[in-house]
Amino acid sequence: MLKKVDASQLKPGMYIHDLSCDWMTHPFVRNRFLLTSDEEIRKIIQAGIHDVVIDGSKGLDLGHAPTLDEVRQGTEEALVAIAAAPVIVTRTTLAEELKRAAVIRHQASGLVRTVMQDARLGKAIELDNVTPVVRNITESILRNPGALMGMLRIKNKDDYTFLHSVSVCTLLVAFCRSRGMDADTIHQAGLGGLLHDTGKALVPDHILNKPGPLTDEEFAIVKRHPRDGYDILVKSPDVGAIALDITLHHHERRDASGYPDRQGEGAISELAQMAAIVDVYDAITAERCYHKGMPAAEALRKIFEWSKFHFHPGYAQEFMRCVGIYPVGTMVMLESGRLAVVIEPHETNLLAPKVNVFFNTKRNGYIKPETVDLSRPLGFGGGDKIVRPESPEKWHVDPMRFISVA
Repeated sequence: MLKKVDASQLKPGMYIHDLSCDWMTHPFVRNRFLLTSDEEIRKIIQAGIHDVVIDGSKGLDLGHAPTLDEVRQGTEEALVAIAAAPVIVTRTTLAEELKRAAVIRHQASGLVRTVMQDARLGKAIELDNVTPVVRNITESILRNPGALMGMLRIKNKDDYTFLHSVSVCTLLVAFCRSRGMDADTIHQAGLGGLLHDTGKALVPDHILNKPGPLTDEEFAIVKRHPRDGYDILVKSPDVGAIALDITLHHHERRDASGYPDRQGEGAISELAQMAAIVDVYDAITAERCYHKGMPAAEALRKIFEWSKFHFHPGYAQEFMRCVGIYPVGTMVMLESGRLAVVIEPHETNLLAPKVNVFFNTKRNGYIKPETVDLSRPLGFGGGDKIVRPESPEKWHVDPMRFISVA
């Protein structure tokens, strides 16, 4: 039986089923293994991991610990309350914004590639080239945040480093907007998001693109990138304090388990805390050659759970409302047995978004795509509900083909 236990309760002989943290945090080659020593337990605790999932059928059990199902039920109940808050209404339809978003995505990823190349050559970052891209991203978010955010969920593994920076910029701009921040702050945060991984230009390619877990020595090199990025950007006088702060502190955590300065709650700025949430969310949902991307809906639930120690709980909940409990582009199973892709969150009920249905699992075949508003009753364009998020790989379908219904 799978159970959630506090790291302080771990003993040799227990079988770790899930380290319950983002894959960039823990120092182990595998996520599932039998604990054989107190040293392994010490490494778990030192990595800032507060609770883990154990499998009592493969190792020692802990009788009074809550089951994983009980923990998940508690999370789902909390999500119902989070989903009740209103969200910002979009100004254009998803279909209208998708073409513009595709151009912006291409433009922005090319810019990040150039910035990285310049940084590697020791050249100063020219904000004259960066500012228009951030402005274009911001304007797209204002028109319809789901278009660019949904499109950026598709990443070529070879371009991950560049598209990740574009995604962090996009998500952070949307996050700031949803929290009602002023235009200048949003722009500065966008700059920070786009440039936050500049320091990775100094990480050797064989480490950055390694098709497997990093050694302790390699991980130590990667952990230098926030400081390296700050040192590169601070040489450009037009890069402001917000962008520098986000670059330097997007890997800090509330429990002081992050890096490079091991800042804790009260020391990390608001925008750096927001950037930390966005950075982890995009990283764990991305497909890498050594890491299978997590479905967006599941990733948000992980962010919510990790906010107990690593992230500001209030910001985590606001981020979930910003992107939606089921973000645009998420494939879901409906109660009717149909598969659908989420195209728009509902204004007041994030558990009942607007979706495009395209596949009947009972007949195992495609159906004529149609838009269904899950907040409406049967006979009024609704009459169905989400059962769970689904994996496109399981059904061998591409939901993004049906993100827009002609």
